[in-house]
Amino acid sequence: MSDEVVADTHYDVLQKAKTWGFKIHDFIRRCKGVDAVKQYLDEWSAKRNDLPFAIDGAVIKANNIALQEQMGYTAKSPRWAVAFKYKAEAACTKLVSVEFSVGRTGVVTPVANLEPVQLAGTTVKRASLHNADIISQLDVRIGDSVYVEKGGEIIPKITGVELSLRPSNSEPFEFSQSCPECGTPLQRNEGEAAWFCPNDMKCPPQIKGKIEHFISRKAMNIDSLGEGKVELLYDKELVRDVADLYSLKAEQLLGLEKTMTDEATGKTRIVRLQEKSVENILKGIESSKAVPFEKVLFALGIRHVGETLAAKIARHVESIDALMKMTAEELVQIGDVGIIIAESIVTWSQSSMHMQLVERLKQAGLQFEVKKQALQSEKLNGLTFVISGAFSSPERRNELKKIVEANGGKVASSVSAKTNYLLAGENMGPAKRQAAEKLGVKIIDENEFLSMIG
Repeated sequence: MSDEVVADTHYDVLQKAKTWGFKIHDFIRRCKGVDAVKQYLDEWSAKRNDLPFAIDGAVIKANNIALQEQMGYTAKSPRWAVAFKYKAEAACTKLVSVEFSVGRTGVVTPVANLEPVQLAGTTVKRASLHNADIISQLDVRIGDSVYVEKGGEIIPKITGVELSLRPSNSEPFEFSQSCPECGTPLQRNEGEAAWFCPNDMKCPPQIKGKIEHFISRKAMNIDSLGEGKVELLYDKELVRDVADLYSLKAEQLLGLEKTMTDEATGKTRIVRLQEKSVENILKGIESSKAVPFEKVLFALGIRHVGETLAAKIARHVESIDALMKMTAEELVQIGDVGIIIAESIVTWSQSSMHMQLVERLKQAGLQFEVKKQALQSEKLNGLTFVISGAFSSPERRNELKKIVEANGGKVASSVSAKTNYLLAGENMGPAKRQAAEKLGVKIIDENEFLSMIG
């Protein structure tokens, strides 16, 4: 990878990649204007079943790379690309029953059991009903003939009812009033569609879900505990919350086993903990104690606090103690934290069970403070840099980034009105230069930069 200029447009970059041997399909088209885009989408709506691979839509992208740079990215996707989805294939079948599943946050989701029906090349037996509001809007009833689609060609969902086939003795469906797993009365927050079980520390699927979230790659990254091992530890009553993981001993784990059945296929497999598995589990748990605070905060599974927001909150509050003392009014001063998220954090923090959990995790040695590196100076305090181009070695770019941060500055990935300097190496891409010139951002080379810090 380099910043060498390949082309000024996305289309031309792909064509260049094709000459290098990359597999680029021939169905790409440059469209001038909305009408041309609509024509392309309509054309492939009719022809998509003739393709040698399955698609559920098309991606529309801004072609000019300089424009892409200006539009930038969200935490998950580029702002210069948008997905268009074609209407999903639908089928009609009978609704046999409805059961309720409980997720790790306690949200209760109604799941429809259907008479098997062929849809998009697969046999569909179950479909999502989402929540009580959707059931009410569709007026879905047991015994109804319902239309099923695959959302994004992946997840089946019920989209309508064939009223002409409704049984004369059908009755309106009543949403469950209590948790199907622990029996706790369900609650619903004002302005939200989902009903949820508030018994988050005692409800079995919530406990297992929270542990699975805690050990996941983007959280504590204890990958040696995957593949059914959490359920095994729960069933053997060795873990009832995430803090219990840090009390596990080799002698408790060695020889444990459980037969797991795949609900979809009916196939069974045995999960067995042998010596090497146990060693890897305990090593993974021990290594997780070094995971930084922002990852630990995400791992705690506070409702509405995702990975990106957890990192932002951690940098702002700097410690779990500070966070748990904050009011909703103080929390909404943090970027991207709205009142619903703030109230969720406050409710979580005020729970005596969560207070005890945090204390136990502290005693286990987890990181609950942002580790600050001592600054070499504050000469770049308040300044934001963008680094672009080739330098003396591939490692030099990272070295320059560390120098900026060590002297109090910040490094951004794209040029914006908040950028103070564009630190330019050789063969810098034209997009960043154009953006800097347009915004009046000063462009400097490495020598000029180093002179700023003496």
